[in-house]
Amino acid sequence: MDLVVLADDEGNSVCVKVLGRHPDWSAGLAAEIVVQTPFVSGRIDLVLSASKLEAWADGLARLDAGEDIAWMAMGRGPSISIQLTGERDCPEVVVEDVTGSMVTVRVPVVPPEDWIASHRQRLHDLTTNWNPIPSA
Repeated sequence: MDLVVLADDEGNSVCVKVLGRHPDWSAGLAAEIVVQTPFVSGRIDLVLSASKLEAWADGLARLDAGEDIAWMAMGRGPSISIQLTGERDCPEVVVEDVTGSMVTVRVPVVPPEDWIASHRQRLHDLTTNWNPIPSA
């Protein structure tokens, strides 16, 4: 299931794909961040907990209010920041893996107009399908 899909017609995308329950941690979901552009592509493993999903819900509310966000920036592992007006006058998604590969990727995207509502629905669908997700 795709929790996050930020993509445009230019071939740029950042997705968070949920793969299922984490095999080593019952309170988490195995996931991956997938970056694809005509120039660079890659993926990195991610563990989603209930608190990370709650932080994503809060982030969506802040984005809807016109604020930039940094999701998972305070935890171990990769983080995703969304800047509503990036360097190219369009939204940019910044994926950082400071603790692992030490790589940062900045991807400009022009998502559809209803992208925040769509992501709220994706989050709702995930929490409904995987409920109860134990708190961590």
